[in-house]
Amino acid sequence: MNSAMNRLFKKRKKSKSIYKFEETEIPSTDQGIMAHLDENLANIKEALGNPGDLAIREFKMGKPSLHKVAIIYINGLADKMIIGSFVIERLMENVHDSENIHPKEPSELFTYIKENILTVGTVEDITDWNKMLLSLLSGQTILLIDGYNHAIGCSAQGGELRAITEPTTEPAVRGPKESFVEALITNTAMVRHRIKSPNLRVEMMKLGKVTQTEVALMYVNGIVNDKLLAEVKERLDKIEADEIVGSNTIEEWIIDDFWTPWPTILKTERPDVVQGEIQEGRVAVFVDGTPTTLILPAIWIQFLHTAEDYYLRWQFASFLRFIRLVGFLITLIGPSLFIAFLTYHPELIPTPLLINLTAQRQGIPFPVFIEALIMEFTFEVLREAGIRMPRQIGQAVSIVGALVLGEAAVSAGIVSSSMVIVVAGTAIASFTIPHATMTDAVRLLRFLMMILAATFGLYGLGLGVIVLVAHTCSIRSFGIPYLTPFAPIILADWKDTLVRAPKPFLSTRPRLISQLRTKRTGTTQNLGPSSREHQTTNNQLKRDSNEP
Repeated sequence: MNSAMNRLFKKRKKSKSIYKFEETEIPSTDQGIMAHLDENLANIKEALGNPGDLAIREFKMGKPSLHKVAIIYINGLADKMIIGSFVIERLMENVHDSENIHPKEPSELFTYIKENILTVGTVEDITDWNKMLLSLLSGQTILLIDGYNHAIGCSAQGGELRAITEPTTEPAVRGPKESFVEALITNTAMVRHRIKSPNLRVEMMKLGKVTQTEVALMYVNGIVNDKLLAEVKERLDKIEADEIVGSNTIEEWIIDDFWTPWPTILKTERPDVVQGEIQEGRVAVFVDGTPTTLILPAIWIQFLHTAEDYYLRWQFASFLRFIRLVGFLITLIGPSLFIAFLTYHPELIPTPLLINLTAQRQGIPFPVFIEALIMEFTFEVLREAGIRMPRQIGQAVSIVGALVLGEAAVSAGIVSSSMVIVVAGTAIASFTIPHATMTDAVRLLRFLMMILAATFGLYGLGLGVIVLVAHTCSIRSFGIPYLTPFAPIILADWKDTLVRAPKPFLSTRPRLISQLRTKRTGTTQNLGPSSREHQTTNNQLKRDSNEP
């Protein structure tokens, strides 16, 4: 018996060894650029797998001896118009005009082409093989000369790019109607167009061992906190991933707390939002290939602000912020209060309303909590279906589906009409939260609050709110308390929180974020109309000037 068991275990061990895999490194080439052109072209084809979109144009130029020259680029990443007009055409003109080509050695021809022939925006002398491949894959055009182990990188990036359009996730009635696109250089230029200051800094880096994604840090020198900037750079340097597919990948690598549902990094697609945030001392992170920019650090109250607040009168902007705060609270604890009152505390409901609610629930087979859970889950399914379906029919399906399903559920006696009203009101209130990341967090926390209310009533709901507030107070975003300026209390920063003060009175930047140059406006003592004495003097001068 024991021998049979031993043979069985040996077979299992042998079978397990078949599925062992060894971790391998991604192939890389440490060779340099060769002096022979044909060898370089063969190595490029081998390194890239001889792709079908690799374009190579070979020709000869130079007197008295002809030198072989090759232009290499990738279709779709490089602009053919720039290559044809400013690289190949210029080289072809000098091929036929032999009197202009004096260099005899390949190195002399290399220098002559770089300094006298190429008319593209920027050219780069490349000596490293890996750097040449990376430049080629980034859209540059590479020029190689037979007999010389250097390459020229020409800035001819192009290809089909999406045009600048209106923001889709942060619409505004007033203010600019443009949003970021997938091109990194276009996005940074849109911010530079708004901040024409030599102190605006843009630092480029590449992240991702395989993707080599371009990432740009943008900040205003003299305003940004040096410790914050150093912390951001240190966290970005610690990213060790093969692929950086978007800004969300970077966000998950550099956030302070992985387990909190609250968003601790602000995402935006509006250039004016980036402009305002970096002028307060924050840092913007742009990622090539995504229209979403990361703003850090971020605090809780930022997620109730919109860009439109600063294009409206301060009274109305403050009123809208109050509306968003109310919508936030309704979304978070609205269904939970309804469950707690009906299940545990009906004596707190006015008698006429309690009679109506009880009458509506006659014949409903489920408890209030299960009823609310069914309706909330159904609405989440409809919301997701409306987003994933084609835009032309997505909204119609979500609206019609909600109306038809709600009416059918009430008629069938599955849910009460009051529950439909509560869930619909909660859904409408959730749309007042301007940032999708905050909306997602509140949607998740709402279910937790419903469970606590169904289990312990108002006591459980109160305990959940206390724990949530305590957890929120413990969060930091790059060293900045998440609930600042409420915890810790900084009264000077309250002028742009739940209420937006008039712009002349927004005289200081957030104290914990910008510690170098906190003042951003002048004195407000001379605001308003001129004094009566000054007006009388001006009127007298005007009358005297009109007399003959």
